[in-house]
Amino acid sequence: MKVFTKIKDIQEFLSEQKRNGKTIGFVPTMGYLHEGHLSLVKKATAENDLTVMSIFVNPIQFGPNEDFERYPRDFDRDRKLAEDNGVDVLFHPSVEEMYPEESIVQMNVKKRKDVLCGRTRKGHFDGVVTVLTKLFHITMPDRAYFGLKDAQQFAIVQGFVADLNFPIDIIGVETVREEDGLAKSSRNTYLSAQERKEAPEIYQALLKGKKAVENGVDDPAEIVRLVSDHIRQNTGGEIDYVEVLSFPELDPLERIKGKVIIATAVQFASARLIDNVILDLSR
Repeated sequence: MKVFTKIKDIQEFLSEQKRNGKTIGFVPTMGYLHEGHLSLVKKATAENDLTVMSIFVNPIQFGPNEDFERYPRDFDRDRKLAEDNGVDVLFHPSVEEMYPEESIVQMNVKKRKDVLCGRTRKGHFDGVVTVLTKLFHITMPDRAYFGLKDAQQFAIVQGFVADLNFPIDIIGVETVREEDGLAKSSRNTYLSAQERKEAPEIYQALLKGKKAVENGVDDPAEIVRLVSDHIRQNTGGEIDYVEVLSFPELDPLERIKGKVIIATAVQFASARLIDNVILDLSR
């Protein structure tokens, strides 16, 4: 596995690979890798000649009261996991390398952002699409892989890539879960022992909502109530939101139909957990 820290060096290497006809699968991460990330790597290695991973904790997608400084980092561990799981090229730039001076262009997401996590994380997705634009130009992938646990991010990335005509296929990969159903996340390390026992109930609440929809309930408010009640009754977490929206448009629904997402965020003492289920009723 080759490791690069400089933009110029990785661009030169990958440009040569592209000239030689190699296809590139790209897995952008902020590190502290877990099985969710590695599932993206597995799919990328199956579908491409080269798998490129970036590890970069992007400061411009964190708000002033968010956890940029204490976001977990362990590059030596990540490097070994990446190599052991088939990553061919690892890109680990510094903040100064990615943002050497103040940008003269401001990217702004206009749609799909003012719901779910985006409602309270102003500017977050502007930072996401900014860093991804840079990373896409740097790594020149044919395909890029994103976990569907952060379904809003996936929907926005899919939309902005189409808007800006990037020649990249955006591939969504199913959420990887613990045996008890809890979605894998770097932030799970912040949970207390009691919170870790309660956290799987978030997914159980979503499954209850999914089952109700499959049984014919088409009122979004009723699904929100079912999911919310289950979370409140079975966890000590505070609900940030429960929403039922069209997917990937993320528009409100009067009645549940077509492809939809049921999504929630729950705040525990030191960790905010997100999860979702996606249903396609048009099939």
